[in-house]
Amino acid sequence: MTTSKLLLPALLAATALALSGCSASSNGSTGGSGGSAGDLRIVATTTQVADLTRNVIGDAPGVTLTQLIQPNQSAHSYDPSAADLTALGRADVLVINGVGLEEWLTDAIDASGFHGVTIDSDAGITIAESGAGNDEAAHTADAAHDHAGGNPHIWTDVANAEAMTRTIAAGLEAASTADTDRAAAFTANAASYEGTLSALDSWIRANIDPVPAAERLLVSNHDAFGYFTTAYGITYVGSVIPSFDDNAEPSATEIDQLVTKIKATGVKAVFSEASISPKAADTIARQAGVTVYSGENALYGDSLGPAGSDGATYVASQLHNVRLILESWGVTPTAVPADLR
Repeated sequence: MTTSKLLLPALLAATALALSGCSASSNGSTGGSGGSAGDLRIVATTTQVADLTRNVIGDAPGVTLTQLIQPNQSAHSYDPSAADLTALGRADVLVINGVGLEEWLTDAIDASGFHGVTIDSDAGITIAESGAGNDEAAHTADAAHDHAGGNPHIWTDVANAEAMTRTIAAGLEAASTADTDRAAAFTANAASYEGTLSALDSWIRANIDPVPAAERLLVSNHDAFGYFTTAYGITYVGSVIPSFDDNAEPSATEIDQLVTKIKATGVKAVFSEASISPKAADTIARQAGVTVYSGENALYGDSLGPAGSDGATYVASQLHNVRLILESWGVTPTAVPADLR
């Protein structure tokens, strides 16, 4: 992002001072977490990637995790602070979403002096190239991890979240070869969490599959749910912000076109997202004469929510989103299995 490029040179000097001030410390702290010389210091970029990583870590000993992007903060507009760069510079492992979502990452790595291992959680996932769905054009993430122009919101498909978890676990296990107990903990935790994600996927499918295909319609704030709609057979009618980037603004013509689509297709609701202003969604819903979901009923798209919210974790955010989407279709969801609550 342009703002990040302007701020990072200034932050570099502050970061260098912070790092030099910490160099004499013997506790190996990262992001305020204490540890020992044998600690594995991990930095994760987005809220979703951090949550997946946290589930892989579990209670494994000697691990600290710093999450850069905070709840309800967009990955597209994030600017790293001096403290973020300090944590990154001291990290052993960096876990990222990939697909170009972290546009600020190269500058942040250069500014922080990070020289650890990067785990790109998009590895092996089929990347949608254009539009809301994956059918128009796609490719598989490869070793180069250069996905400019692709849809970065890979986590919205639970199957992709499972793949991301496996990639994160494999990377952390490789970084822990000197500590077999820790590596074994990562393996066990990842297997357990993948079981939870599989149960989540089954619950979503059990609730969406009975809905007639013609009634499975979605309009959201920005183009963040393409993998989700493709995975679960939902027609993505359009987005308020016609872009993968939630910083973009719709033109008057684009607003009129979306209102026309909503009326023509029979969409019953427009969904705002928790990390985006609901004003444009409110305007479009009002003009189209449909319900708007915002505030506590907004979807969790680019970011998870704070502790205690319906979107505090990846699993909770998916349950929240699906319940509201089903409600907008006039469908009452089945009870959530106990292991997902």
